[in-house]
Amino acid sequence: MQFSIVIVNYNVKHLLEGCLTSVEAACKNISAEIFVVDNASTDGSKEYFNGKFSNVHFLWNKENVGFAKANNSVLRETKGDYTLFLNPDTVLPADCLEKCLQFFSTHPDCGGLGVRMTDENGIYRKESKRGFPGATTSLFKMLGLHKLFPRTEIFARYYLGHLSENETNEIEVLSGAFMMLSRNALENVKGFDEDFFMYAEDIDLSCRIIKAGFKNYYFPGTSIIHFKGKSTKKKSNKYINDFYGAMKIFVNKYYPQKSIGKIFLLLGIEIRKHIALIIRLF
Repeated sequence: MQFSIVIVNYNVKHLLEGCLTSVEAACKNISAEIFVVDNASTDGSKEYFNGKFSNVHFLWNKENVGFAKANNSVLRETKGDYTLFLNPDTVLPADCLEKCLQFFSTHPDCGGLGVRMTDENGIYRKESKRGFPGATTSLFKMLGLHKLFPRTEIFARYYLGHLSENETNEIEVLSGAFMMLSRNALENVKGFDEDFFMYAEDIDLSCRIIKAGFKNYYFPGTSIIHFKGKSTKKKSNKYINDFYGAMKIFVNKYYPQKSIGKIFLLLGIEIRKHIALIIRLF
């Protein structure tokens, strides 16, 4: 059985080095191919990795084409029965991939798999499992009700707060930091939607996996470290515009024209964006 791993890098060479070290250790008993697509990093990544990780296929883009397009650019080259899309700011335990592949072997309906994620201090990251961001789900999140009622199915549905972080469950949305897909599912959905430059592309892909007749699962049988957001400046205007712009693309794609829910969602996104810009200004 062949296994493929695709990592998109942007200005996090030291984190990528740690990630690749953990990946190679996790692939010790697996026939795997590893691809790194660099989105025109300016931190000297290309020179830094010259002569390192000889088993890794490095591709060096001349411009930042975005997360979705960078991942898609190598899909025709991958030969894996399963493909893992992995962020460079992650660290895997040695048995992670073997456990995930074993899960797939016992769950033939599984199209996409996510795992339990923690930060560098071992604190659980709630984005490890998520629900579809419907109108009420998104509204409750924007209002902060998921924080007031973190364990309820109604108010905390965005992070599926009613489901234990320590139990395997079928979920709707996987995290782009760690998305393992079967080849059958990946061929059906044809990769990421390149209309998303960055952000929300994982939500979109997760939705299309389910629409194609597969299931997404959250699997806490293994846990990875996700440092999160190290390649983005979250207080910059570009981050704010990219993030909320992606939310608008998602809403326009999944909600019917002129629906009340769509109007409120777009209005809420615009309000949140301007609040974020004002906070940055001061």
